[in-house]
Amino acid sequence: MADIGSTLREARMRARIDIGEVEARTKIRAKYLRAMENEEWDLLPGPVYVKSFLRTYGDFLGLDSRLLVDDFKHRYERPSDNEMRPIAALGRERERAAKGPLIPPWAIIGLVLVAVVVALAILGNSTSNKPTAPTGLHANPVAPNHHRHRHSSRVGSASSETVKLQLIPTGSLYVCLVDGRGRKLIPGTTFAAGQSIPAQTGSKLLLTLGNASVQMKVNGAAVRIAPSATSIGYLLKPGATTTLPVAKQPRCA
Repeated sequence: MADIGSTLREARMRARIDIGEVEARTKIRAKYLRAMENEEWDLLPGPVYVKSFLRTYGDFLGLDSRLLVDDFKHRYERPSDNEMRPIAALGRERERAAKGPLIPPWAIIGLVLVAVVVALAILGNSTSNKPTAPTGLHANPVAPNHHRHRHSSRVGSASSETVKLQLIPTGSLYVCLVDGRGRKLIPGTTFAAGQSIPAQTGSKLLLTLGNASVQMKVNGAAVRIAPSATSIGYLLKPGATTTLPVAKQPRCA
C-alpha cells in the first residue's frame, strides 16, 4: 500500500487543487496539511487531531478516509492495554477445554449408526423406484436440437461485441472514463452521492475512480470494488473486467 502522505499529495495534484484552497474549504491550517502530506506527524497537535484531519482531508479529496485512518493506526499506533483479552476470560476458556466435549462418546457413536441406517434405507428406496428405459420399436429418443444451439451462440456473439458501464455514486466520487481510442467519455468529473451518471457503452473502456464509494455494474452484472488508499482503475472489455495499476490508469486532468 502507498504511503499516506504520497496518497494525499497525488490525489490533490491530480485534482489540481492548491493547498490554500484546501485550507479555506476544510478549515485545516496549511502547515498541518503539508505535515500530513510529508508524514511529519509530530508537527500535528496529537493522534486524535491526526485522525480527525485525515478524515476531513480524505473526504475532501474523494478518498476512502476510513482506510487512511486505519492505515495510520496500523503503522503508527500501538494497541492499548484495554484491548487485551481479560485474564478471567482466558481462565474460563482453559476450564472448558479441560472438561472436554459436552456430548459423551457413546452418544456420538449412536448418532453415526443411525445416520448409516437411514442412508442405506434411502439408497434402497431410490434404487427400487428408478424407472426403466423404454425398449423395442416404440422407443422414441429425442434428438438434440442442433439448430437451436447454433442460434443461441450467434445471439451471444452479437451481444458480446460491446461492454456497458453503469455507475451509481454512494459518496463523493471522482470519475475519469475514456474509450479505446482515448476519447474522454467522462472527463474527470466529481459526482455527489446519488447523482445520476449516464451509462456508457463501447468495445473497450478504461476507468479511473477516486475511491470505492460507488455501485458499479458491467453488462448488468455487479462488480465488487475493494476500498483502496489510491485511485482505482479498470479495463473493461466484452467478457473481461480487469484492474489497472495506477501507472496505467487514464488521466482526464
